[in-house]
Amino acid sequence: MAGNTLGTLFTVTTFGESHGPAIGCVVDGCPPGLALTEADIQTELDRRRPGTSRHVTQRQELDAVEILSGVFEGVTTGAPIALLIRNTDQRSKDYGNIVETFRPGHADYTYWQKYGVRDYRGGGRSSARLTAPVVAAGAIARKWLFEKYGTQIRGYMSQLGDIEIPFTDWSHVAENPFFAPDADVVPKLEAYMDDLRREGDSVGAKLRVIATGVPVGLGDPLFDKLDADIAFAMMGLNAVKGVEIGAGFKSVSQKGSEHGDELTPAGFVGNNAGGVLGGISTGQDVEVAIAIKPTSSIRTPRRSIDKAGQPATVETFGRHDPCVGIRATPIAEALLALVLIDHALRHRAQCGDVSVDTPKIAARAPE
Repeated sequence: MAGNTLGTLFTVTTFGESHGPAIGCVVDGCPPGLALTEADIQTELDRRRPGTSRHVTQRQELDAVEILSGVFEGVTTGAPIALLIRNTDQRSKDYGNIVETFRPGHADYTYWQKYGVRDYRGGGRSSARLTAPVVAAGAIARKWLFEKYGTQIRGYMSQLGDIEIPFTDWSHVAENPFFAPDADVVPKLEAYMDDLRREGDSVGAKLRVIATGVPVGLGDPLFDKLDADIAFAMMGLNAVKGVEIGAGFKSVSQKGSEHGDELTPAGFVGNNAGGVLGGISTGQDVEVAIAIKPTSSIRTPRRSIDKAGQPATVETFGRHDPCVGIRATPIAEALLALVLIDHALRHRAQCGDVSVDTPKIAARAPE
């Protein structure tokens, strides 16, 4: 099976299945000399961990990470970093009823057609469980980016189903299970999710991720543009069906006089470009939004077929997120970090000695 590696110089290869003994990843290309401990990684894993509220899957996994290689006496050596997360709360019997059938909206049918075999236990390789190693790798990338450039990456949920969530303050995001930037809307979100859970249904979500302190010059046109690689990485996240950079689809209704971010000696006026022009970072905030589809695994009976092509009815049991977007914010943050560190290393390799007479302008002009 190909397609398990992300990156060019800073690469992450994940392994494992939802109900196997363990999941993990190998991170290669990390610069040496970065102080790194398991605690640095665990902090991020705890943010996406299952079972943390009634609104997400009740699978109880500690997601305790183990560093197996690539770190000596507390610092990275430049060698591959192997990270292991053991699965401890699998309930494979919950999936016995879908051995011969395919869940609508899930990867069951396509995996079977492509490989001729599939791991039906929790979706196997297609499970969102495999996002934990991505978050672990992203923690390494985030630390290096912050120490090197002061880059910070933060995300939040901007919409749950048809409920739009206003942005009030970053301080609210860590205080609720939805990563919502507005405390007042949380009771409404909780009631909405409680109703969905009783109905045996699911819903989608929209998330925004913003990276500040991104250096100018990241990205390689024409086909390795920074925004193209961001979209590529985000689409690799389970259930993502849409990616926007900057103004995104709002660009359709904007006029050129509105969309094009003017430059002044004091800085850019606006950021409709989302921090990327011509595929290269401008030094502004890199702004990304993703649309996540409703969870495919629901209790509501759905029509399907079995392996013989005969009609079947599928009800999915087990412990599932009524909205996978609730726990996806740390994952989207990690993916953005992985793309940024990869492009930072690639930029350093080719253009590290480049200097220009024109000074870099501020990321944003004063209001």
